[in-house]
Amino acid sequence: LGVRLVSFASVLKHADFPLAPLLTRLLETAEWGLGTAVEIEFAVNLARAASDAEFGFLQLRPLALSSEGERLEIGEVEPERVLCRSAAVLGNGRIEDIRELVVVDAHGFERKRSRETASELGRLNAQMLSEGIPYLLIGVGRWGSADPWLGIPVTWDQISGARVIVEAGFHDVRVTPSQGTHFFQNLTSFNVGYFTVNPDAGEGTLDWEWLRAQPATSETPFARRVRLDRPLLVLMNGHKGEGVILKP
Repeated sequence: LGVRLVSFASVLKHADFPLAPLLTRLLETAEWGLGTAVEIEFAVNLARAASDAEFGFLQLRPLALSSEGERLEIGEVEPERVLCRSAAVLGNGRIEDIRELVVVDAHGFERKRSRETASELGRLNAQMLSEGIPYLLIGVGRWGSADPWLGIPVTWDQISGARVIVEAGFHDVRVTPSQGTHFFQNLTSFNVGYFTVNPDAGEGTLDWEWLRAQPATSETPFARRVRLDRPLLVLMNGHKGEGVILKP
């Protein structure tokens, strides 16, 4: 009988079901709506009769384009200059225009109020977006966690203005990078740097003391907004998955 072969020629070649024009129309509409190239997920139930076939549109998101071009070697850095250093970094390149920080401090954060923290971050993010200000977001636990006891359950629209994001582990819980979720697909799509550190476990560093010493331009029970006189320097090597954030 030979090798069995599953072929979709009847769909793509003979157009028994108008899949190709349907996908083309969806992609064009979605690209117009988001203002960028997109990727979509869909499912089709091909019935015996083409008129009974069903198309299911599942989801769409911005197309993840690789921004990893030239290798950026970080090299040796004076320890006192380091705000954050991580060997678990998503992103590649050099960023040197960030002067604003939004910080959820490890000392003041209460896990039972993580949903309130997410709402407050959403308000700050909307304010920063309206002002056209990119910022560095620093917090504890897993960003976008479905479990509010393991992190801050933000949605993408609540932190979409962040240019670089740092997530630090709790003193009693090690944070694992969330890079595999649909939520963090947006990080690669919008070229957002993403650092994961667990200082208490010896995985990366984050200078909480320096952050606390910076005067806040505004402060709530959940977060602090800080404006620096000079910008930070962010270096990320996407090939090695490492990066550093240097103080001004």
